[in-house]
Formats: sequence, structure tokens, C-alpha cells
Amino acid sequence: MLLEVCVNSFESAINAEKAGADRIEICSELNVGGITPSYGLLKLITSKLTIDTFVLIRPRSGNFVYSEQEFQIMKENILLSKKMGCKGIVSGILNIDNTIDEKRTKELIGLSSPLPFTFHRAFDLVKKPEIEIQKLIQLGANRVLTSGKAMTAEKGLKLLKEINKKHHKNIIILPGGGISPLNAKLFKDQGFLEIHSSASKKINIENNYFGNATQTISDSSIIKKIITQIR
Repeated sequence: MLLEVCVNSFESAINAEKAGADRIEICSELNVGGITPSYGLLKLITSKLTIDTFVLIRPRSGNFVYSEQEFQIMKENILLSKKMGCKGIVSGILNIDNTIDEKRTKELIGLSSPLPFTFHRAFDLVKKPEIEIQKLIQLGANRVLTSGKAMTAEKGLKLLKEINKKHHKNIIILPGGGISPLNAKLFKDQGFLEIHSSASKKINIENNYFGNATQTISDSSIIKKIITQIR
């Protein structure tokens, strides 16, 4: 089983590589579900590390319904990520009724080619997952990151198993959301090929400008424990 670690900093990326993760997804602002990381972070990771690197293309937090200007930003960021040597794109767009925006998602997939394309957890907002996953297959998406429309992948396991059993030959189902050393083996036992986890811990940051705060960092020991459970 393959482990993808969602990282939000260079330190987290280093920890993932050293701990033996198979792949990272780079983003910023995990507390809002992730947005596109900075150019500087992408450049540093792709130039200094060898781990396979996917990048989240999401221009802002909030919903997944984007203006034409935001769509142009997404396309520019895909082109930039390809030039910098990223190995995959993670993105997606919904319509106002939370169905997949087929026209613009197809354009993103085409622009990402030949890199693999992951449709992200916007999928967890769709009302009819069976219909929408068939759309993604037809559009040529390589995988879908989903918690099974639940708060965590473990709680959404019933739907995850259903769509994986039916569609695994045509698209990779990538469970994500609350996956830890305590439940990682569950997904291996159910036949999934990959899992997604931030494998993170929070550390306290004292005496900053805005007072005490916390920082989320992917932790090598947690990553190693997950790997032990799935290998």
C-alpha cells in the first residue's frame, strides 16, 4: 500500500521523505482544507528533495465554485507546477449545485497532462457520488481523494468500499481524512491501494506577534507508525 502525506511546509516535506513516505501532496493552510502553496515552497521542495511531489491547485479557501479569474489563476499554477518538476496535480471544480463542473475540470485535467490528476475532497460535497465518479472516469481523472462523504474516512468507509469495489479498475480511490496509525491497516485490509494522511502533530508557538499559536507539522514518528501498519 502507498502512503501519501499531505505537507504544509519544507520541514514537513523533509520529515515525510526521511520517514519513508511514498509521495507528498504540498499545500498551505491545512486549517481551511488547504490552498495552493507558495512558489518559494514549491521550488525548494522540488529542488532539494527526491520524493514524488503532487501539488494542490486551489486558489482560495471556502467553496469550490470559482470565478473566471480564479480559474485562470488555477491554470497558471498548473503550468508553473509542471515547469518546476512536480509529479502530479490535485484539484477540481464544482458547480453551484455541488455537481462536478465537467467542462472546466476537463480543461484542468488536459492542462495537467501527462501528469496524473487527483480530484480532491470537493468530491465529498457531491450529492450523488455514483454519478459524479462516473463523470471523473470519463473525464480522465486518475484518482479521487475522498473521505466517503463523512467527517473521516473511517466513518465514510461504507461508501469508500462501495465505490472502490465498483470502480477500482478505472480510477484510484484514495481514502483521506483522519487516517492515523490506529486505523491505517483497516484500509489495507479492505483492499485500497493508497491512503492519504497529514500524519501531523501540533506544536505551540509562543511569543509571536499575535500571541501564542499552534503550528501543524507532519511528524516522522507518526509516518513511520502508519507505514509499519500498511507494509
